[in-house]
Amino acid sequence: MTRTQTARSFSVSAIPICATIAGSDSGGGAGIQADLKTFSALGVYGASVITAITAQNTKAVTAVHDIPADIVTAQIEAVFSDLAVDAVKIGMLSVPATIEAVAAGLAAFGKPVVLDPVMVAKSGDRLLSPEAVSTLRERLLPLATLLTPNLPEAACLLDCDVAQNEGEAIEQGKALLALGADAVLMKGGHADGGDCTDLLIHDGLPPFRLTAPRIATRNTHGTGCTLSSAIAAGLAKGLLLEEAFTVAHGYLQGAIIAADRLSVGSGNGPVHHFHQMWG
Repeated sequence: MTRTQTARSFSVSAIPICATIAGSDSGGGAGIQADLKTFSALGVYGASVITAITAQNTKAVTAVHDIPADIVTAQIEAVFSDLAVDAVKIGMLSVPATIEAVAAGLAAFGKPVVLDPVMVAKSGDRLLSPEAVSTLRERLLPLATLLTPNLPEAACLLDCDVAQNEGEAIEQGKALLALGADAVLMKGGHADGGDCTDLLIHDGLPPFRLTAPRIATRNTHGTGCTLSSAIAAGLAKGLLLEEAFTVAHGYLQGAIIAADRLSVGSGNGPVHHFHQMWG
């Protein structure tokens, strides 16, 4: 056996694969970049379909370029024709044509899809055009294994006021279930109080709650992207939804707690995706 043959003698095992379909954050804290970091941190191979390019840092989004729908379709076909994708996370889809392309590309997927309806950046900049909201509601919600809106996003999807208490959040979650999602995670980060409660809502089952203390830090850029991609990673590994949510919730809390160990930018900095690995 030659030296080259010896070097190539290693065991091969399948690795869970997640695909993220989302926009690019040039500052690296959210979007495609946060998703791929999360997948890697949790032991999942990440592939990507880029739907938009943003000029963005920790302070603001200064420009958005939507990728043409045919290029989005071509990326989906390239990834799914070759990689054995186990789960999909969907993030920023800013225009109706992109949403239609993604819905068509995933129509026959048949595996877990986590839909994070990204509408507004942490800086307050709007990322989803108003005319795209109805398209997302009608075309993608019925494909979602899990929908993960924060409270303002849920209100936007339902065209109603933002939930002011847990009872209203549960009712809005049930209303989103009625639009076609298999389950809804109502994220409580925008609620008031010293604790943050997330509510996982299934049809016909009591809400599954996870609560954590609210952490005093401004470095929370990409929390929604990170949570949804962490859940997708768990589903790709074969975890049940509540278990995937529980693992992802703990991972995100650790990433927020460790966020101030990083010094990135002068605005809303990112969470620490590799807090379990970096010394």
